[in-house]
Amino acid sequence: MIPGRCIPEGHSEWVRSEPVSAITWRQQAQRLQTHVFYFAFKHPRMPWYARLVAACTAGYLFSPIQLIPSFIPVIGFLDDLLVLFLGIKLLQRITPRDVLTECHQLAEAAEVRRKDEIRSSATIVAAVVIATVWLLVAIAGGWLMAAYISR
Repeated sequence: MIPGRCIPEGHSEWVRSEPVSAITWRQQAQRLQTHVFYFAFKHPRMPWYARLVAACTAGYLFSPIQLIPSFIPVIGFLDDLLVLFLGIKLLQRITPRDVLTECHQLAEAAEVRRKDEIRSSATIVAAVVIATVWLLVAIAGGWLMAAYISR
């Protein structure tokens, strides 16, 4: 057995080779690049052909119709990564450096705002849940006291 796991020796290929944090890192990187495409598309100093590249790349990534469907294991996501990689490289070549830097900064700021909104909404939900539990405990305690006193 591998220490800390319930997997027989010699069968370590059954273990997922990438940790979950790497998957979320990739998803975050893809989301950030998609935001860069969005801000690049909206930027006023962007040439029309660069806007076209940004729009087509982001459109392909969000499109339900793809060359290789995403539900096919491995290969389905490889075409997405290939399109994303080629789109990024092409966009980096045809976009002015200062515009691309500004778009990256805007994308990072948008990601920070999104995370803050998630945290604040999670805090509100947690407060409501805790208040509801305390209210239910108070009602149950009052009901038990009333039942005990009325005996």
